[in-house]
Amino acid sequence: MYSILLQASPAGNTPMIYNILLWVAIIGVFYFFMIRPQQKKQKDQKNFVENLKKGDNVVTVGGLHGRIVSVDSTTVTLEVDRGVKMTFEKSSIAREVVAATKAE
Repeated sequence: MYSILLQASPAGNTPMIYNILLWVAIIGVFYFFMIRPQQKKQKDQKNFVENLKKGDNVVTVGGLHGRIVSVDSTTVTLEVDRGVKMTFEKSSIAREVVAATKAE
């Protein structure tokens, strides 16, 4: 009877190792597909806002299109129509308008 117990494999720790490897893989996938791209996007947006200059055509977070007339430390003044100027926080500038080029 004791000989049967002695023949059992001592692989009692392998399921725990597989669980740890599974959690490490889940955390790795979560980091590379969720956290890292979001950090890169935030970094790119910060660099974009810091490099705004007069004459850029931009779109605000609210969807307002305009041309930058002046840039201060925390604000940007946009000309949305001839003679119509509005002041916005730099953080509310979403993106730069890129002119569409015709493929001929």
